[in-house]
Amino acid sequence: MKVFTRLYDLSLKWAAHRHAGYYLGGLSFAESSFFPIPPDIMLASMTLAKPDKGLSYALLTTITSVLGGLFGYLLGYFAYELVEPAIIELGYLERFQIAQQWFEEWGFWVVLIAGFSPIPYKVFTIAAGTLSLFLPVFLLASLIGRGARFFLVAWLIIWGGERLEHKLRQYVEWLGWLIVILSGMAIIYW
Repeated sequence: MKVFTRLYDLSLKWAAHRHAGYYLGGLSFAESSFFPIPPDIMLASMTLAKPDKGLSYALLTTITSVLGGLFGYLLGYFAYELVEPAIIELGYLERFQIAQQWFEEWGFWVVLIAGFSPIPYKVFTIAAGTLSLFLPVFLLASLIGRGARFFLVAWLIIWGGERLEHKLRQYVEWLGWLIVILSGMAIIYW
């Protein structure tokens, strides 16, 4: 079963659509607060399709991700009771509790690292809201962490160009599963 190859092909199809920017922004917003699929694949595909717009796409992804993170923060702050059953059902409760512990110890740095890491960012956005992390600190850390991640993706695609696309297609399934495994190992370790 080639899950990541199908996702990659679908993202390439979406990247060519005239409303691709809206899709990317919507996906980025949703991923930061409740949706499980990260926008990196679509960002990479769109940057590959139009390298001259890659940095603009990275900016769009960053801004909509931070806005989605703000939405997650507000969910945690005002409506955690409504969100908690979904966190439990999706298997995020243990990660959520760990995120809360980390916030109490490291605050800003946790958001910064979470914004850049493959660990589900939505867990940290909601946890930040439940703990009433100082909102400007949360937004600044989110902007830096998410921006660094998305601009790095765009820059790598611009730099690698067509040759990177061929390699990515060849190894997308392996890379996808490797990221899933490494993310799982990181979560278990932490």
